[in-house]
Amino acid sequence: MPKYLIKASYTAEGIKGVLKEGGTSRRSAVEQLAKGLGGGVEAFYFAFGDDDVYTILEFPDNVSAAAVSMTVCAAGAVRSTVTVLLSPEEVDQATKQSVTYRPPGTAKRTAATRRR
Repeated sequence: MPKYLIKASYTAEGIKGVLKEGGTSRRSAVEQLAKGLGGGVEAFYFAFGDDDVYTILEFPDNVSAAAVSMTVCAAGAVRSTVTVLLSPEEVDQATKQSVTYRPPGTAKRTAATRRR
């Protein structure tokens, strides 16, 4: 199942909610959200710095991940970024793909074929 790194920063209103309900309540809410779309939570951590929360979530597909991102951000208590994560095996598959590419400003196309 595809995995996603989600970095989240609470707004002032969101921090008030965490102060009121606690950290484990937020983790439970994220677990329920992921489960409701057929996914799960691999990791959930609070942090110091620019981002308040780091999570690794699993969803069946990018559409589910996008639905979560839009819904959570629309609520207004959190700003987040979503990064699609690739396994080493997926990178291995990518290295075996044949790609034809023309760099900007060049007329010549180059073919990069990787076979292992």
